[in-house]
Amino acid sequence: MRETEARRVKMDHQKTSVCVLDASSYVGYWILKGLLNRGYNVHAAILSNGETEIVRKIREMERVEERLVVFTVDVLDYHSILVALKGCSALFCSLDNPDGYDDKMVDFEVRGAINVVEACAQTETIEKTIFSSSITAAIWRENICLEKDVDEKSWSDPEFCRKMKLWYALAKTLSEKDAWALAMDRMLNMVSINAGLVLGPGVAQQNSGPTMFYLKGAAEMYENGVLAFVYVNFLADIHIQAFEDRSTNGRYFCFNQVINTDEEAMKLAEALSPLISITPRYQCQGRMTYTERLRKKKLHKLLEIAA
Repeated sequence: MRETEARRVKMDHQKTSVCVLDASSYVGYWILKGLLNRGYNVHAAILSNGETEIVRKIREMERVEERLVVFTVDVLDYHSILVALKGCSALFCSLDNPDGYDDKMVDFEVRGAINVVEACAQTETIEKTIFSSSITAAIWRENICLEKDVDEKSWSDPEFCRKMKLWYALAKTLSEKDAWALAMDRMLNMVSINAGLVLGPGVAQQNSGPTMFYLKGAAEMYENGVLAFVYVNFLADIHIQAFEDRSTNGRYFCFNQVINTDEEAMKLAEALSPLISITPRYQCQGRMTYTERLRKKKLHKLLEIAA
């Protein structure tokens, strides 16, 4: 995009208000920064999870950025969400539990997603909802190794996730499915972004819980050709493009690379140090290459339109 065109687009956004919930999540924070850089007025809805490093940064930004307003919300309190959404054209919903996942957290995230989508449906100014999900909502089921392509039409099997105690994948699968069911019932314009494992500055410190729970079953993901990662700045940009492009619809797989060699697996472990250690299996840097099964044709098309 040319510099003059970029300035014009930024000016066009200066009167548009959008909401990010949970802005204090790792991905939510990067979406928040991207929106401010584009000239949007932003309602940063943060959950009351204590004074994290990201929350402190958002509070500091609010003191100097007149286009940023911070709201504290409880996703189980429908009315607190409505307050944060008032006057907004879009909601970017990014729910992640910083402390990790268990069976109780699955229920919390599903109930929160339902409340968020219902609040969007009841807010007249909302034109579009961008729902952050995960590739783990599409890759966990029996015999995935026999499938040639895994794309946006694929869903994880909730019973398989329960049996294997894949709580992160189960939370993302059920919350996205319920969000879609409600959005269609309420005729809400919604797009979901199904992200790979998120990498970026400070991810090991600021996003340790979701990262570790995403990686449950990493060896199986790797061998099945579905272990993918995405850089957080790219992921945030895709969320914003999905809002700005009126033609977007449905689900979008979002990842930069599929890990399919031992050397790539070792580099991923290094990027996540000290969260995970490099096992002797990958230190040997073997030449095994696994078949990639993830497809992202819809993402390529979105990027072509934005170019």
